[in-house]
Amino acid sequence: MTRLAPGEPVTPEGAGWRYLSFAVHDLSEPTTVGGEGVETAVVALAGGPFRVGDLELPGRASVWQGLPWAVYLPPGVAATVGPLGQFVTVAVTSAPGSGRRTADGPVRIGPEDVRVEIRGAGNATRQINHIITPDFPADRLEVVEVYTPSGNWSSWPPHKHDTDDMPNEAVLEEVYSYRFRRPQAWGVQRLYGGSRDSLYVVRDGETVIVADGYHPFVATHGDDAYYLNALAGDVRTMACSFDPNLASVMDEWSSLDPDPRVPLVGRSHSAEV
Repeated sequence: MTRLAPGEPVTPEGAGWRYLSFAVHDLSEPTTVGGEGVETAVVALAGGPFRVGDLELPGRASVWQGLPWAVYLPPGVAATVGPLGQFVTVAVTSAPGSGRRTADGPVRIGPEDVRVEIRGAGNATRQINHIITPDFPADRLEVVEVYTPSGNWSSWPPHKHDTDDMPNEAVLEEVYSYRFRRPQAWGVQRLYGGSRDSLYVVRDGETVIVADGYHPFVATHGDDAYYLNALAGDVRTMACSFDPNLASVMDEWSSLDPDPRVPLVGRSHSAEV
C-alpha cells in the first residue's frame, strides 16, 4: 500500500524498505518512543504543551499556527511522550542507527532553530521548514515541513532519490504526511519513473510512501496544503535528481517573483495553544 489512511503506521516491512518508520499519535495519555539501537524524532503537529522525557515544549495549536517544536532522540535513548495539557498530536519517525556519531542526548528543537526557506517562484513557490537537516547531529533521519499555497506545485520540478550516485543523488526513503488548512480539502500526488506510475488524491491525515521515482504534489485551488517529510538513508544529504524533461523550468524562476502569500506560517504567527 502506497497511500495510508490517517493513523496507519509506516514500517520498513510494510513499505518494503530498510530503515524508516513513521506514525502520527493523538495522545491524551503518555506513550514511550525510541530505545535500543534506534534514533527517533518527535514533531508536534497540534496541541500541547507536551513532554518528551525531561523536556517540556509548548507545542502549537496546529501546523497553521506556528513553527514546529520537536525533539531528537539519539540511538539508545527512550523517552515518554505525553501531553501536559489535554492532548497533543505528534509525528514520530525513527530509523535504526548505523553507528555514526550523533548528539550525546535528547535535543530540543524550537522555532528559533528552524530555518525557513522560500523555494521556487510563481505557482511553484512553497515554504520549507528545515527541522533535522543534513548537518544536524543525527544518524539516518532528516525531517522537513513543506507548505504549499492553494493552486501551487511543490516538489517541483519533480525529483527523485532512489539511486546511489553521490554526490548527485542518494538513496533516501521518504514519507509525505498531509494536513490541509481546511480539513475537508484534498490535493494530488503523483509517483512515476520508479516502480509505479500513479496519481493519488491525498486527504488530511493521510501518508504517502515514496519508495522510488519522482513525486510531485499540487494543492487544489482555494486550499493551502502542508506535509511533513521524514527521510532516512545511509548518507546525510538531500541530494536528488530532477526529471530531465522538466528541470529547465528552474531557469525561468529568475524572471518570476515568488508567490507573495509565502511564507504561509512565519515567526510572527502565534504558537499558543
